[in-house]
Amino acid sequence: MRVAILAGGFGTRLAEHTDQIPKPMVPVGGHPILWHIMKSYSAHGHDDFAIALGYLGNVIKEYFVNYHYSARDISVNTGTGKVEIFDGPGENWRIDLLDTGLHTQTKSRVAQIARHIGDEPFMLTYGDGVSDIDINALLEFHRSHGKIATMSVVRPTSRFGAVEINGDRVAKFEEKPQLADGWINGGFFVLEPGVKDYVSGPDAMWEQDPLEKLAADGQLMAYRHEGFWQSMDSLREVRVLESLWESGKPPWRVW
Repeated sequence: MRVAILAGGFGTRLAEHTDQIPKPMVPVGGHPILWHIMKSYSAHGHDDFAIALGYLGNVIKEYFVNYHYSARDISVNTGTGKVEIFDGPGENWRIDLLDTGLHTQTKSRVAQIARHIGDEPFMLTYGDGVSDIDINALLEFHRSHGKIATMSVVRPTSRFGAVEINGDRVAKFEEKPQLADGWINGGFFVLEPGVKDYVSGPDAMWEQDPLEKLAADGQLMAYRHEGFWQSMDSLREVRVLESLWESGKPPWRVW
């Protein structure tokens, strides 16, 4: 199944990075977060991608055009210009890089992707979040209910430490725990071709008009993911992901 990734936003809350590169190219452990997302899908057997570009989309194009050389060991003959690529591990991905407009909102980006993919279901995610979600279990759940759309839902992590108090004594302290109540959009979707009817018309945010209408029509189902999930919306969250990667056991690394 094709995997569509929304990678066209301005990433204004990460201005420390995004004045030079688009948000999906912000590195974690020496690799763009986009690479981490694609590795997760690939680990579950999904290697066919369509990436919706916008702001600084040329940076993403250049990254993948040159990926074969930058990700492998090579030998260069400066006299002839011949480049030899040594044998070694490398991803076997097919990637369509689609210019979906600089100021386009996510509803129209999804519409353009849906038209490009054609009359078949596809998966969709954002280019700024990682998870250890079981992609194939998500897909199996989607196929079981027969509705147009499945949204992964997750429990967010608190930004603050949780304190349990017994009288005046701190009985328990937990640094930034996962919240026990409430679910939020986890950003991993499976969509049927019928989603095209919900992304036509005036531009808007995918999270507003389309998802609200799908829910109102009973066509949006929730796949509960209890495991790791982390978005990258701030410099603090970049540092959180970087520290997890440097620990040697980043929880989203399923490959």
